[in-house]
Amino acid sequence: MLGLPAGVVAGLFDLDGVLTSTARLHAAAWQEMFDDFLRQWSQRSGRPLPPFDPVTDYTSYVDGRPRLDGVRTFLASRDITLPEGSVDDPPERETVAGLGNRKNEILRRIIREQGVRPYPGSVRYLTAARDAGLRRAVVTASANAGEVIRSAGLADLFEVRVDGVVAAERHLRGKPAPDTFLAAAADLGVPPAQACVYEDSIAGVQAGRDGGFGFVVGVDRVGHAEELLRNGASIVVSDLAELLDAGEPS
Repeated sequence: MLGLPAGVVAGLFDLDGVLTSTARLHAAAWQEMFDDFLRQWSQRSGRPLPPFDPVTDYTSYVDGRPRLDGVRTFLASRDITLPEGSVDDPPERETVAGLGNRKNEILRRIIREQGVRPYPGSVRYLTAARDAGLRRAVVTASANAGEVIRSAGLADLFEVRVDGVVAAERHLRGKPAPDTFLAAAADLGVPPAQACVYEDSIAGVQAGRDGGFGFVVGVDRVGHAEELLRNGASIVVSDLAELLDAGEPS
């Protein structure tokens, strides 16, 4: 009924882009923050720099990664190196941490203004998974996951949450490392081979592949199905509802 192989007893769900439409909010927040930074950097350095692309740059450099890793990876793509700074750097400070905090402030403002909506197909799938007895965890790099899940009305559908806050507390590496997914499976008491990872990001499906999970569902919302398959997805769907009554994979 859930489109999973026999023996899979748990689902580990990414949040942004898989369950909620917040991926576009994240992309908008990254774009606003980086475009402002790049504009100022270009004015000072005299070196024109292309602006942040909310599709290609978001997918390639920040999607699925911990926030500070996203800052570092994107800056490297523009040959920019900044001091690391500290976690309490103010958002106007030009450090990796400062830019990360600036992005988070922008994101929280956008969430307040626009709200969070879950994908209807994801709600249908999660409800069916719960009713079928599938164990369920949400696994995300976001430090705002609790607020997002509550706002989207999904809190009661999960037994475990491993988010950016938990990852920092436990010193877990972020995606594409599989650590957060492995931690969620352990919290559910399920071995990786009996768990399925649901991801929309390249880094996320890589984590699912490298963690030895039994199945990896890629969710393609932006037209990068082939990349998801190349990087570790067992199957790619455009919406989780497609898996309902799809039958057991061969």
